[in-house]
Amino acid sequence: MDYQPRPDDARFLLNAVLDAPARLAALAPFAEVDEALQSQVLEEAGRFVGEVVAPINRGGDEVGCRFADGNVVSPPGFREAYQAFVDGGWPALSAATEDGGQGLPAVLEAVLYEWLAAANHGLTMAPGLLHGAYACLKHHGSDELKQRYLSKIATGEWLATMCLTEAHAGSDLGQVRTRAVPQADGSLRVNGGKIFISGGEHDLTPNIVHLVLCRLDDAPAGPKGLSLALVPKLLPDGARNAVHCERIEEKMGLHGSPTCTMRFDDATGWLVGEPGRGLAAMFVMMNSARLHVALQGIGLLDAAWQKADAYAAERRQMRAPGPVPASRGGESADLIAEHPAVRRILDTQRAWIDGTRTLAYRSALMLDVAVHDADPKARERAQRWCAFVTPVLKAACTQQAFHGASECLQVFGGHGYVREWGIEQVVRDARVTMIYEGTNEIQAIDLLVRKVLPDGGAGMSAVLLELRDTLDASREADADVQRRLAQLRYLGTTVAMAAHANPVLPYEVADDYLRVTMLTLMAWAWARIEAVAPQDAAKARAATAFRRWVLPEFEMRLGIVKKACETVALTHAAAPAGVAK
Repeated sequence: MDYQPRPDDARFLLNAVLDAPARLAALAPFAEVDEALQSQVLEEAGRFVGEVVAPINRGGDEVGCRFADGNVVSPPGFREAYQAFVDGGWPALSAATEDGGQGLPAVLEAVLYEWLAAANHGLTMAPGLLHGAYACLKHHGSDELKQRYLSKIATGEWLATMCLTEAHAGSDLGQVRTRAVPQADGSLRVNGGKIFISGGEHDLTPNIVHLVLCRLDDAPAGPKGLSLALVPKLLPDGARNAVHCERIEEKMGLHGSPTCTMRFDDATGWLVGEPGRGLAAMFVMMNSARLHVALQGIGLLDAAWQKADAYAAERRQMRAPGPVPASRGGESADLIAEHPAVRRILDTQRAWIDGTRTLAYRSALMLDVAVHDADPKARERAQRWCAFVTPVLKAACTQQAFHGASECLQVFGGHGYVREWGIEQVVRDARVTMIYEGTNEIQAIDLLVRKVLPDGGAGMSAVLLELRDTLDASREADADVQRRLAQLRYLGTTVAMAAHANPVLPYEVADDYLRVTMLTLMAWAWARIEAVAPQDAAKARAATAFRRWVLPEFEMRLGIVKKACETVALTHAAAPAGVAK
């Protein structure tokens, strides 16, 4: 079965749980974006994704991209689907109207891209970098570059890439060697090689705008010496630039997306932003980029759940334990959906989908608040939420996408391991999301070492206190969440104290700390969902699964971090006199 978006699910979270219409109406650019308009956009987006994008997913995986003589041929139907995407105005959903965009809220774009990734992750990789390239150029490009490229990127007429890492560098971008030499006319001559470049070459658009991390000749070593250059496939006069795709990677998944090894041979480019400030220019869209990868994880998990749920509602195997299910009728075997082991898998993944969606949609709302709210304190609070929460969402949602999709494959038994059901493709496609946009380990280190510890946990405490104030302590579920929020606040202080004695400790426990944080945020999300939908049977099952099968991990991860801190304290106290503590 092909993935089918469910606009009602998104509307429930946006309207009932997050009060998105009122929040957006308070922002001047969206004063007229009422609930009816948001609903219409979601309906049309769901129709487009379900009817145009989802049906070519399997073919994209089986045929894949073909490479010959430096050119890439997309899978059947991809060019037509992408052109329909552009013609429908979908790439420009949240871009500014003066750039050819529709000027709609980021949260609507977030929902759209979640559905696109769920329906066809390979095709979605093509426009997936447009929002980041647009934001980077909008904030840091010269007037000339913006006039020439910004509207083309905003509307998706031309696609873009981020050419960051190199074969020897990996995640350590400070090792980048690509060189850029300034020319008398203000351009650059760029030389070097890049790897893992999604969409580095393709046949979806006539031009491709490459944003390339490079190093000017007088630049210092390390990340502070990096600059950013815009290097197009086609030059302004229509001539082909000296940009070459040497090959496309043979990957575990995402066969519909060409991941390219690129070479720049005296290619012409132009500086974006200031010399030596390339990473700063890139990071303008970091929170948005992390959120979009988290949404990919949520979408892929939902795609896996939809397949497993539909299969479990049709497949009969053995007798289910317990009372006779109403679905048995005169059949000799029960639906596997009636078996507790299968029910646990399905309800647990549903708990992850709805809980993480709530947090991701709230983060998308905060991206708009951080830019458009008239109150500077509100903008500051929104920016703080995004800074702390987006690395958590990126890591946790992508991890659950892979492991949860694997659990959903288990529902199929042996049938899940063969290609005809499509569930194995979701497992393969989901795995890469744990790696790119900063590996999940890097996200955890960013959260704990770079965000929480520098101010002793004060910033994180402010985020958690804001969540606490949205809860009603008279409700049992809310009171439980408030207790966990307090434990997480204290945990940050505990790690900060232990880090003084052992600066390595935060790096060792960062994954566990991020996981405690995610589980706390999920508990908050489910408390909000239950408060507004107490009679919804499906949500009640997911809420029960969350409390029984997901939330108990909180105590385990909390204990791991606390034990590590206690060990440091004991070792430090036991050090003999004269030995460095």
